[in-house]
Amino acid sequence: MNSNPIVKGKLVCVALNDAQQLAAMQAEFSQAPYKAAPTQPVLYFKPHNTWNTDGAVIEWPAGEAAMVVGASLAVVMGQECCRVSADEALNFVGGYTLLHDFSLPEQSYYRPDIKGKCLDGSAPVGAAVVAADQVADPAALTVVTQVNGETVSELPMSQLERSVPELISIVSRIMTLQAGDVLAVGFRGERTAVQRSDRVTSAIAGVAELNNQLAD
Repeated sequence: MNSNPIVKGKLVCVALNDAQQLAAMQAEFSQAPYKAAPTQPVLYFKPHNTWNTDGAVIEWPAGEAAMVVGASLAVVMGQECCRVSADEALNFVGGYTLLHDFSLPEQSYYRPDIKGKCLDGSAPVGAAVVAADQVADPAALTVVTQVNGETVSELPMSQLERSVPELISIVSRIMTLQAGDVLAVGFRGERTAVQRSDRVTSAIAGVAELNNQLAD
């Protein structure tokens, strides 16, 4: 079983929270079978078998030809919260770090699939957690991802469709969040294709860095 010293309980990810991606997909949203954009956050879990750490080598899933990666600011809850308002949500945050979500290419943005999202060791978190009181405004942060030293993705948190406080408020009305739960608040719309042996590094300046490599 994989493990991570930061994640104590649930690891919840938010899909479709890049405002630019949502704007670009309006025509697709209007088509069948959905005929409208999602009105609530699209959530998915990364279960315990997916948890991993900074520096870990990510296994390539047997029989699969392609993988992708996304990076997100990871909010680490410091206190239990349930049905909190957006105004008070940040009071329950313990700190911030980074998450890599390695997965199979997505077939549906509406329903992240279990096979693609639950690969063993596919969710490294870390390495360190910066205390919440050291981050004045999470919306001012930017997640930058490089593959083999080349920048492939930048996502300012100000570009999220729903802010960190809004997400904590909404998710806490769906499920009680407890100390040690981690909420990955949003990914750049287009995930980045990766190859065997690629080195993936994500960073938030002055806050966190996360390094992983794909297995040969």
